[in-house]
Amino acid sequence: MRAVDGTGLPPIEPFRIKVVERLPQPTPEERERALERAGYNLFNLTSDEIRIDLLTDSGTSAMSDHQWAALMVGDESYAGSRNFAEFESTIQAITGFPHLMPTHQGRAAENLLFSTLCKPGDFVPNNMHFDTTQAHVRNNGARPVNVAIDEAYDLDSPHPFKGNVDLPALTALLDGEGSGRVPLVMVTITNNTGGGQPVSLENLRAVSEQAHARRIPLYLDMCRWAENAYFIRQREPGMADRSIADIGRAIFALADGATMSAKKDGLVNIGGFVATRDPELFERLKEALILYEGFPTYGGLARRDLGAIAVGLREAMELDYLEHRIEQVRYLGGLLAARGVPFLKPPGGHGIYLDVRRFLPHLTEEDHAGQALAVELYREGGVRSVEVGAIMFDGGVTERHAPLDFVRLAIPRRVYTSAHLAYVAEVVARVHARREGVRGLVMTHRPPRLPHFTARFAPAGAKVPPTPAERR
Repeated sequence: MRAVDGTGLPPIEPFRIKVVERLPQPTPEERERALERAGYNLFNLTSDEIRIDLLTDSGTSAMSDHQWAALMVGDESYAGSRNFAEFESTIQAITGFPHLMPTHQGRAAENLLFSTLCKPGDFVPNNMHFDTTQAHVRNNGARPVNVAIDEAYDLDSPHPFKGNVDLPALTALLDGEGSGRVPLVMVTITNNTGGGQPVSLENLRAVSEQAHARRIPLYLDMCRWAENAYFIRQREPGMADRSIADIGRAIFALADGATMSAKKDGLVNIGGFVATRDPELFERLKEALILYEGFPTYGGLARRDLGAIAVGLREAMELDYLEHRIEQVRYLGGLLAARGVPFLKPPGGHGIYLDVRRFLPHLTEEDHAGQALAVELYREGGVRSVEVGAIMFDGGVTERHAPLDFVRLAIPRRVYTSAHLAYVAEVVARVHARREGVRGLVMTHRPPRLPHFTARFAPAGAKVPPTPAERR
């Protein structure tokens, strides 16, 4: 039974629970000590200090009985494992890409692709780059350029495909400043940076035509492709009777290859891959894979993990799973909307993105408002979230709009029940009710790259203790 909004019945889990894990219940005093020890960076918390963990939906899924069974029959041959054969044939059947190799996770696939294709002075357009994608582009001397449609930046727009690429903006880049200097066009499905918003099949078709007319390959970041296909089935005319697998084949037919973190729509805790139609590029990628990851039939993974990925990729296409997955996000959104909490609408596929600027209007970017909000959610109820804004992206992307400023509540797959989400909604609503008293933070340590992972903070106005290096 669907939960159209937070006032209706919650979505019913399409599974039953056969193994449970104790939820930690840190006290307010324990949470305060944990924040101080962690430098007010929630990445530095330990799992035993967290009650509900919504930091990410990556690698945090609960695996099915069939996936666990696949682990138990793993073939750990160094080369030519039968698990690789199943992994390869499953991905080829889903995507149609003939050449592929496993990696230990998605960012390894990004590293292989961008280090092979990009050179200094290049431009890489994407609807919106996520953190590691942006970092890999920049690390190879190229410039990441976001070309999402204007509606992606309008947090209240009802546009059904806010992940779409702005086609005139893409044309302007390909024929203007980036002419001759675009080694690939990339599209992220769904658009994580923009709130897990989907891309339409029609838009992907137009992007493919633009890129291929200029002999530029189109690659997909397909880590949430099944969620994207579900939205296409729901929202795009003529798609309602097509299967997820069929919609997927239509998506992948438009592209030249893809990277994937299987830790999302592969429903596993580790793993990924890079795939391509280009046999020459495949050979170059293979050389780099052997150097950095491992032999091409295991790619840095235990071979049993390849079996679990193959099963998970098939399970991610099941309609009852996807309906529950999307409805859980909508249910949490409905609960928050009923309490007047501002967030990106419509809800995306994998989480709720709180609107920091409307949530904490008295704080500025200099106050690190997004991080302050994430800290306050943990302080209030032990809920871990993540800032997706000024700290995470830290410049470096060519923007036509002011960057978005979110705190993301990413929902792990098959992990939490509706009662857990109701608790999260209550915690967020309590912080919203006392939002005027939320104080900003100062950054006491800023690493040069990907600062959100390891930066340290302190409450504004607090005496900042010396770092270990300063004490020495």
